[in-house]
Amino acid sequence: MTGGFPVDLILFAMIAAFLVLRLRSVLGKRTGFERPVQPEARPGGFDPRPATIDGVAEPVPAPQAGGGRRVVPDPRTPPGQALQRIVAADHSFEPNRFLDGAEAAFRMIVTAFAAGDRATLRPLLSDDTYAGFERAISAREAAGERQRTEIRGVHELGIEAADLRGTVADVTVRFVTDQINLTTGRNGEVVTGSDAVTELTDLWTFQRDLQQADPTWKLVSTQSA
Repeated sequence: MTGGFPVDLILFAMIAAFLVLRLRSVLGKRTGFERPVQPEARPGGFDPRPATIDGVAEPVPAPQAGGGRRVVPDPRTPPGQALQRIVAADHSFEPNRFLDGAEAAFRMIVTAFAAGDRATLRPLLSDDTYAGFERAISAREAAGERQRTEIRGVHELGIEAADLRGTVADVTVRFVTDQINLTTGRNGEVVTGSDAVTELTDLWTFQRDLQQADPTWKLVSTQSA
């Protein structure tokens, strides 16, 4: 069609802009946050929507668009009470939206680690956590190894713990996922892992100073459950 305006391109651009703004509102602004994501890694040491922190009477699992459940702690529990203090200090904080952003960050971080993408990792991690990831990436590169990591499914995301010390908030999220993790050597031989899909449970702690202008929740701790 001549002289016509590409309406479909405008619609795609509007959808992309909406997704970027939503992610920024949950885990903060950063260049490249809208990039496609998937996979996992563990460097050295290495409910539906209406459920809100002040409306939940008990832990609420809820199916989401991505297929995983969201679990928010009962406000009467210590983690639930800590979340209420975080909400009081930062009225923009909403636990279910936070979990949406946490899943996006999880996918981005594990993908970036597998690819050795330091530029993507740096703004999402605390200094100490980044140093651990960077050492693992450097060791893998020096050995001529390559990592393949795929997240095949996210079964559950739940807020496991929370804390507010002064203006610094910590939120620990439990991720239950199906993953493939495989590391190969210079000649393509398998060093660790396999092509088998394995269910993994990870606990990641995100931290933010609520008085800082930067809205990014940075990853400060990881461990396997």
